[in-house]
Amino acid sequence: MDKPVIILGAGSLGKAALEIFQQNGVIVYCFLDDNKDLHQQEIDDIAIMGSTDDDGYLKYIGKKCEAFIAVDDQSYRKGLVTLLKERRKVMPVNAVHSSAHLATSAHIAHGNFINSGVTIGAHAKVGNHCLLHTNSVIDHEAELGDLVQIGAASVVNTGAKIEEGAFIGSGAIIVSGVTIGKNARVGAGSIVIADVKAGETVFGNPAQAIKS
Repeated sequence: MDKPVIILGAGSLGKAALEIFQQNGVIVYCFLDDNKDLHQQEIDDIAIMGSTDDDGYLKYIGKKCEAFIAVDDQSYRKGLVTLLKERRKVMPVNAVHSSAHLATSAHIAHGNFINSGVTIGAHAKVGNHCLLHTNSVIDHEAELGDLVQIGAASVVNTGAKIEEGAFIGSGAIIVSGVTIGKNARVGAGSIVIADVKAGETVFGNPAQAIKS
């Protein structure tokens, strides 16, 4: 990556992204965050310069800088994606930890956070703006839609499909061939052996729907 990066979001995910970029020899220009109390503070000598919609800094994105969205709230993250598309006509870059293992045949789209120890297998597909936390596994030929979040140490087995906006909690196991529907949620430590409907929340071993 030739250009410096502006990180949108100065919380814990932003700090993790900073470490990834610095380990990979990428310069981080600054942080932008909507919490005004953080403005003009620093994280590891990198300044939090302003809000995420500050055109004084956004104007650099796409010309002199790249952008990375370091926000784990799905609606907030989606809004920042839209902001970058509409104002700067760009997609955010990926933050890939140096210890992650990505198969050469895997397809990785834009704006993904791929933390330490993540494994992405042969011919797996990862959409845009996903969060793959520490030691998670996306096995061969598994598919993730856009804005999917995979918790630490979770396993998405061979050929499983996780649709847009779904959340997989830490330590969960999605067995081979299962589909997790759009915006569904899987509780931490669950073992999912059957398809999960769009918008449904499941938990347990085997995972069962939680009635609202």
